[in-house]
Amino acid sequence: MTSTTRTDPAPLPTAPTPSLAHELWETIRLAAPMALTQLSQIAMMSTDLAFIGRLGGDAVAAAALAGTVYFVGSTFGMGLMSAVAPLAAQAFGAADTALVRRALRVGLWAGLVIALPIMLIALNGEAILLGLGQAPGVAHLAQAYLAGLAWGIAPMLWFLALRSFMGAVNRPEPVLWITLAAIPLNALLVYPLLYGLWGFPRLGLTGVGLATSLVNAGTFLAGLWFATYRPPFRDYRVLAQLGDVDWRLMRQLLVIGAPISLSFLLEYGLFSAAAILMGWISTPALAAHQIALQITAILFMVPFGISMAATVRVGHAAGRSDARGVRRAGLMAMLLGLLLAVLFTLGIILARFEIVQLFLGAGLADAAATAALAATLLLVGTTFFITDALQTITVGALRGIKDTRVPLLLAVLGYWVIGFCASYLLGLHTALGAIGIWIGLSIGTAIYSALLVLRFLRLSR
Repeated sequence: MTSTTRTDPAPLPTAPTPSLAHELWETIRLAAPMALTQLSQIAMMSTDLAFIGRLGGDAVAAAALAGTVYFVGSTFGMGLMSAVAPLAAQAFGAADTALVRRALRVGLWAGLVIALPIMLIALNGEAILLGLGQAPGVAHLAQAYLAGLAWGIAPMLWFLALRSFMGAVNRPEPVLWITLAAIPLNALLVYPLLYGLWGFPRLGLTGVGLATSLVNAGTFLAGLWFATYRPPFRDYRVLAQLGDVDWRLMRQLLVIGAPISLSFLLEYGLFSAAAILMGWISTPALAAHQIALQITAILFMVPFGISMAATVRVGHAAGRSDARGVRRAGLMAMLLGLLLAVLFTLGIILARFEIVQLFLGAGLADAAATAALAATLLLVGTTFFITDALQTITVGALRGIKDTRVPLLLAVLGYWVIGFCASYLLGLHTALGAIGIWIGLSIGTAIYSALLVLRFLRLSR
């Protein structure tokens, strides 16, 4: 089987494959609950931002900076947890039950180890932001948010490992049910902890972060219960010999997952760097960027769910040594994602002004200017939405055949050499300002997605 120790994986042997219609249906069946899970998770984040927006522009800007520190720190762990999916999916395709269980086990151990340094980063976020030249008041507010978020990092990573395992065995539905139940629970915790209602202390942004941590712990425990006691997961005996670490498989997890982590870091780092650039322009520009990015993230969740389904479908085909199935699964996922991305993008463009208003309180002094700029950024990002969907789905297909190193190099080229440099020049050295930053993001993402598609077509030829 293909390994990331080679630059160009050898062609897979061929085997009979299902029809295109069957492949499309299987992709939709697997992707739908995964995409809905992503939307449910972003719904919780959007709820938090909607509550925070009532506190003022500084609070929204602080949430943006806190998210920058949090996601930059947690992306490495998220990449390692993502590596559980191709390992478990190929094992499932090869009918190796023990290997599926061991893939989850090493993911849980890796999540515990990596959570500790991520917590340290979050707990020192204010010093990091001040070192990056952010306003002291906003940086202090951001640290209050991070102080609550830090404690939920480990259960968040463990839940991602369980999610990868459940998707790999073609049963992603329990994760969706758990996440849907977490949405109202999150709101019921955020509201009183933020404002000090119903006998709870008024914790402000710290309360929002703490509510997220409590929800992370709850979703992990619920996922663990499903994985342990409910069919078909209980047949894998996921907690059997939990203390016995498979170091050879752990090495495979790191070899596959480290490039994924770095790719995540490059992607999230690019948008985090864009937030830093926006902060240099003005606080309203940073707030508008955060709102537009949050709306973009809602769009992104659907192709991201399809991307995870592509990893599983391609991994299953690779596990049964079906080269035609690998190519077919990847291409059908790309086609599905592109069609949905175009439809959603048109909807966002037509309703961009109304959607932006959902994230800002009417009484804010700078609400009108922030809303107008956020709506303009959404209009500028039309091509970005579509190419971003294509790149994430293609990356997922490549992960299904454990090809992660070259996509990492392509991310460096597309996101940073081209995208960030264009954002910096157009945003800070032309009259375009915040709009120029988003134009640079669009250029870099388009080039990256084109290179990834060429990569997949070459390897699956």
